[in-house]
Amino acid sequence: MYTQHGFYEDALMVFSELRSCYYKLCCLDSPKILQHPCRIVQKCTSSGQSDTHPSIFLKSASNICYKEEEEGPNEFVLASVVSCCGRLGSVVKGAQLHCFVVKAGFDQFVYVGTSLIDFYSKSGDVGAARQVFDDLLVKSTTTWTAIIVACVNAGESELSLKLLRNLLESDIVPDNYVVSSILGACSSLEFLEGGKEIHAYVHRRGAEMDVTVNNVLIDFYMKCGKFKTARAVFDQMGVKNTISWTTMISGYMQNSCDWEAISMFRDMNSLGWMLDGFACSSVLISCGSLEALDLGRQVHAYTVKTDVDSDGFVKNSLIDMYSKCDSFGDARKVFDFMVNHDVISYNAIIEGGLTQDRLYEAFDLFAEMRENLILPSLLTFVSLLGASASLFSLELSKQLHGLTVKFGFSADMFVCSILIDVYSKCSSIKDARQVFIEMNEKDIVVWNSMLFGYIQQCENEEALKLFLKLQYCSQKPNYLTFVAFIAASCNLVSLLHGLQFHNQIVKVGLDFDPHVTNALVDMYSKCGGLEEARRMFNSTLQRDIACWNAMISTYAQHGEAKEALSMFEKMINDGLKPNNVTFVGVLSACSHVGLVKEGLHHFYSMSGYGIEPETEHYVCMVSLLGRAGKLVEAMQFIEKMPIPPGAIVWRSLLSACREAGHIDLGEYAASMAISIDAKDSGSYILLSNIYASKGMWSNVKKLREKMDINGVVKETGCSWIEINNEVHLFIARDRSHHQTDLIYSFMELLIRHMKWIGYVPEDTTFSNE
Repeated sequence: MYTQHGFYEDALMVFSELRSCYYKLCCLDSPKILQHPCRIVQKCTSSGQSDTHPSIFLKSASNICYKEEEEGPNEFVLASVVSCCGRLGSVVKGAQLHCFVVKAGFDQFVYVGTSLIDFYSKSGDVGAARQVFDDLLVKSTTTWTAIIVACVNAGESELSLKLLRNLLESDIVPDNYVVSSILGACSSLEFLEGGKEIHAYVHRRGAEMDVTVNNVLIDFYMKCGKFKTARAVFDQMGVKNTISWTTMISGYMQNSCDWEAISMFRDMNSLGWMLDGFACSSVLISCGSLEALDLGRQVHAYTVKTDVDSDGFVKNSLIDMYSKCDSFGDARKVFDFMVNHDVISYNAIIEGGLTQDRLYEAFDLFAEMRENLILPSLLTFVSLLGASASLFSLELSKQLHGLTVKFGFSADMFVCSILIDVYSKCSSIKDARQVFIEMNEKDIVVWNSMLFGYIQQCENEEALKLFLKLQYCSQKPNYLTFVAFIAASCNLVSLLHGLQFHNQIVKVGLDFDPHVTNALVDMYSKCGGLEEARRMFNSTLQRDIACWNAMISTYAQHGEAKEALSMFEKMINDGLKPNNVTFVGVLSACSHVGLVKEGLHHFYSMSGYGIEPETEHYVCMVSLLGRAGKLVEAMQFIEKMPIPPGAIVWRSLLSACREAGHIDLGEYAASMAISIDAKDSGSYILLSNIYASKGMWSNVKKLREKMDINGVVKETGCSWIEINNEVHLFIARDRSHHQTDLIYSFMELLIRHMKWIGYVPEDTTFSNE
């Protein structure tokens, strides 16, 4: 293969030149050493020539293969020279040597073939290594080890497992190094059964496993989530080293067994083992996850005592721990005392600032990072884009988008998914769509981001259109995809679309997913399908708190207060703890039918479940008292609120005053609501309707003039109807529909018919449409 590329003659020339200048350039030992070429190679390596003078080393290593009375090298020396090329990373010279090996007939010598496999492995060319391996007629244990390790190091884990099976079918017994390498491959694939088979094979052959194999076994089981099995292997080990303990601690941390990691840390310390920086970093991460600040401080003190606090990983873990434990000041101190900051330390402190809602400080740190000429990573932009979405800052989001392009992250699907979400939250669905369109490759996460972006901006029709495009691509929808489509159907109050998506969900087998079930219950409820919602709830095998809340809210919205309260009692009896959403549904149910006593009981029982009432709960209670005609009590209830009442609370009282026709209290509630939210038209409309119901038209006129002066515009109402799979949208005084003339003529016919039977229209309500 290599001779076709002109390397053959070059190889001979190199060997000829090296042989001629050997005695001039290298005098390393006595002539006797020439009988042991491998020792000469080792001598060259230990003398540092392989690092400082690669060409001299190659000359020396090549020429030792010649004795004065011999004509050429033997297989042992060639194997050593090829190994030298691998260690030096000299791809060209290694390829030339391979040409010489083939020409000189050494390609079937097992030592030479094994060295060539190792050389190509170090060069990253697994295909060439596999070709050399397949061409060898005789293979030793070292040869099998070399090719298996080459596949593992190159990420070809599946291929390494196939080679192991071929090895086991031969007469060669794999050594512990092969076993360790294959277990590493099983870990990367999370191939539990394969790892178990290897574990069983080692036991069957009766060979004693050394500490290295046991450590790899622990790591394998930890990465497969079998931490109990890993602990059993650890406990059965006769000999342990620091790596054994560290692997257990980091494995517990990675499996979110944080208390176990801390306990293992204590046991290791009490037995006199010295923890390294990696073990301390793992324990600090566990302390951060548990928000155990005192334990984190103790570990910090230990790192100082054992002089591992200068380790970069330890410092970054300290920053992460203090940030998660609401001690950002300590995190900042650790960061400021660091001598050499890198992108990891900046990412840690920026993420810590964002976690503690110190958004502007996080962006200042990013600016400092750029001033120090530290290149940001993908994680940097992920964190900052999330902060930009929280600030709803479109300009900042665009600047960050520009930087992702500059630093080469704009094509990353994860970044694109976040950008779509950020632009959607910043009310720029056009930019979100543009990012989506420009992507060459899209996974289902990107599709879901675009779907939820449309739904956030009430572009439900566009979300449904996206479903048609999704069907023509190779991506398979997941549960989040269907949750988005169901939400779009729910927002459009389109039962037909909801039924179609429900049918799709059953076909793909996601009808038992709790998230999908909750969405379906909510969809049927809002589309008027109470019975369908009830059947969906009853068919659910796993009911979480969200599922119960959806059903309670469904009954409340349909005025089925007794059913809602009964559902609440069943939930309590099933052992589920209610949350704030649960009580919104319960109080809403009581409000709709005027169950004052029951509503007050449930409101004051919230503290027993550790729930502090929020604005939504106070709105329900004001509505409950107002609908029952207890306006004074409702006013007193608002005055006793421990939190400042929002505009929505006063509007709830104002709505009750409209129903009762209470002008004075209504004017006061309206003034309070307008003082909090001067641009909201709802308070003006409600007060105007109170005036109109009392015939106070001059007040109505003044209020309308005040709205004009303050620039308050009533949100235009609209309605829609679906006929023959086509949605028809109607807005007040809009004549854009293609059948407007026919619609208005039919309306006139209905009005004449209504007047003929004696209907008198109500004109006591205010309209600004």
